[in-house]
Amino acid sequence: MQGELLAALAGLVGLVTGVAAGLAFRISEAGRGRTPTPAPQSELPSGIAEVLAALPSSAVVLDSADRVLRASSAARAFGIVRGEELVIPDLLALARQVRRDGVIRETEIEVAVRKFGPDSTSFAVRVAPLGGTGLVLVLAEDQTERRRVEAVRRDFVANISHELKTPVGALSLLAETVADASDDPEAVRRFTGRMQQEAARLTSVIQDLITLSRIQGAEPLAEPDEVDLGSVVDEALDAVRMAADSKEIELVSGGAPDTVVMGDEGMLVTAMRNLVANAVSYSPERTRVSVTIETTDRTVDISVADQGIGIPQQDLERIFERFYRVDGARSRATGGTGLGLAIVKHIMTHHRGEVTVWSKEGSGSTFTLRLPRPERPERKRSADITHREAPQ
Repeated sequence: MQGELLAALAGLVGLVTGVAAGLAFRISEAGRGRTPTPAPQSELPSGIAEVLAALPSSAVVLDSADRVLRASSAARAFGIVRGEELVIPDLLALARQVRRDGVIRETEIEVAVRKFGPDSTSFAVRVAPLGGTGLVLVLAEDQTERRRVEAVRRDFVANISHELKTPVGALSLLAETVADASDDPEAVRRFTGRMQQEAARLTSVIQDLITLSRIQGAEPLAEPDEVDLGSVVDEALDAVRMAADSKEIELVSGGAPDTVVMGDEGMLVTAMRNLVANAVSYSPERTRVSVTIETTDRTVDISVADQGIGIPQQDLERIFERFYRVDGARSRATGGTGLGLAIVKHIMTHHRGEVTVWSKEGSGSTFTLRLPRPERPERKRSADITHREAPQ
C-alpha cells in the first residue's frame, strides 16, 4: 500500500514537471518571434550636436514623439520652432513620412516671419532620418536673399535691353525718315540732329555700363593716391556748366577747397559729376546748385545741394539701384541712364566711404559723399637728428 502511494506521488510530480517544461518552451518560442520595442530616443547621438552647431542652415532634430530635441537659434528666430514644438504643419508631416519610410525628402516652403516684418521668408528644406534611432533631422536654408538677387538680375537684363533698344529703334526710324525726306534739307537737318541725340544717349548708356562693370564688386583701393578735392569739385562743375547756363542755374562751391583725401581722382570726379549733373537736371530754371566741402574729426564730407523737385520718401531707399528712376519720363527727357547714382554708390564703397541723401518734395535734395579722413603721418622729431659736435 505504501509503495503504491509513493508511485502515485512520483507520477504526479512528473506530470507537473512536464507541464511546466512545456509552458516554458512555448513562452520561449513566442518570445523569439517578437521584436522588442525600442525605447524612445531622448538624447542626441555622440557628435551630432557639434555638427549641428557648425551648420549655417536652420537645424531641428525631432525625436520619435515629434518633440524637438535640438533647434538652432536661427530656427527659433525664424519662427520654425517654439518651445519643444515644430510649428510648421507641412514640415511636421514631412518629418513623419521620413521617419516611417526612411527616405530623404526635399521641398520649399514659405514662412511668415513676424519678427522681421510682414513679408514671408522662403526656405529650401531637406528632411532626413538619423540612422535607426527614430530621430529626424530637418534642415531649412533661407533662400530669400538668393531669390532677391535673381530678381535683381532679371530686372537688370530687362532694363538694359529696354535702355539699348529704345535709342537703337529711334535711330532706325529716324534713318528711314531722313531717307524719305531727302528732298527737304530742313527736315534732313532736323532729323539728323535727333539722330545725334539718340546716338549720344546710346553712347552714354554704354559708357555708364562700362564704368559700373569696372567698379562693381571691386576691392577697396589698395594703394590710394592723394586727391585734391578742390580740383575734383572744379572739374565736376566745369563738366555741367553749359547745361546749367542753359537753365540759368547758378553753380557755387564753398567750404574747405584745399582738403586732401586718399583715393582715385578719376573715380571721385565721376561721382561728383554725376551728383552735380543730377542736381542740374532736376532743378527748375534760375535756381542754385551748391557744392560744399566740410571736415570732421573722422570724415570729409562733400555735399551737393539743389532747389529742385525733391524725392518722395518712399523712393529714397531705392534711388541707388541700377536703372531705378523716380520719374522715368523726366529722366529720359533729360538724358539720364538710371545708372549715375548706382555708380556713385559703388565708388564710395571702393573708397571705404558712403553716400547719403536728404530730400523733401518741393524743397530740393542734398547728396553727401562721406570719405574717411586721411591720417596725418607724424613728423620725425629730434630722435632722427644726429648729435653734432660744437665748433672749436
